[in-house]
Amino acid sequence: MRLAVSLLTVVPVRVGVVDRGAGRWAMVVAPFVGLLVGGAAAVVLVVADVAGLGPLLGAALAVGAMAVITRALHLDGLADLADGLGSGKPAADALEIMKRSDIGPFGVVALLFALLIQVAAVASADDAAVAVVVAAVAGRLALPWACRTSVPAARPGGLGALVAGTVGTGAAVAVTAAVLAAATAAGAVTGHPVRTPLAVLAGLAAALLALRHARRRLGGVTGDVLGALVEIATTTALVALAT
Repeated sequence: MRLAVSLLTVVPVRVGVVDRGAGRWAMVVAPFVGLLVGGAAAVVLVVADVAGLGPLLGAALAVGAMAVITRALHLDGLADLADGLGSGKPAADALEIMKRSDIGPFGVVALLFALLIQVAAVASADDAAVAVVVAAVAGRLALPWACRTSVPAARPGGLGALVAGTVGTGAAVAVTAAVLAAATAAGAVTGHPVRTPLAVLAGLAAALLALRHARRRLGGVTGDVLGALVEIATTTALVALAT
């Protein structure tokens, strides 16, 4: 859990041994880190409401809070993946484009639309505080599935190589069941016991479709691919939870 928090947030924690075994468990418990990220956004929403700010401004601040607490790491991955895939180049060249520090036009457009959609969805959700928590958890549920033993790394180094191919399907299914149970309970409290777990499944489905395309184009996953999948699943879940 400490490694998961260290990899996925800016929260300073002491991490022990960093190897593929630790990486495996970090990806398995990654959805629970979503409670921290989504919880921070929920607090911002509550404060914005108490301060009398409108729902749109509150939503923008909440989405910004999620970017801050994650170092915008996943947004960076989304931009890099969009540039790599959008280039239309072979896998090796696309991976080189993704490693560059600059952001190209495909990345800019991907970031713009993702953030706009997230803010609009949060602003229109029945219970925005619950929506951001559920969506943040759903986003990180993509990680154990993207790191299953059948999914290789696209390159030998980096975060992708550390965690790719480490998670068994049984572990991914187990953590998914736990997340769906929690989402159902949260949905029952807010009056949406069906829509809330369905939003989680929608986010996971969107991430798996993106993963399939990334594997076909790049040959496997990288840290950028994993970050992009988090944003894709989070955004999809938010849309599903919007009124």
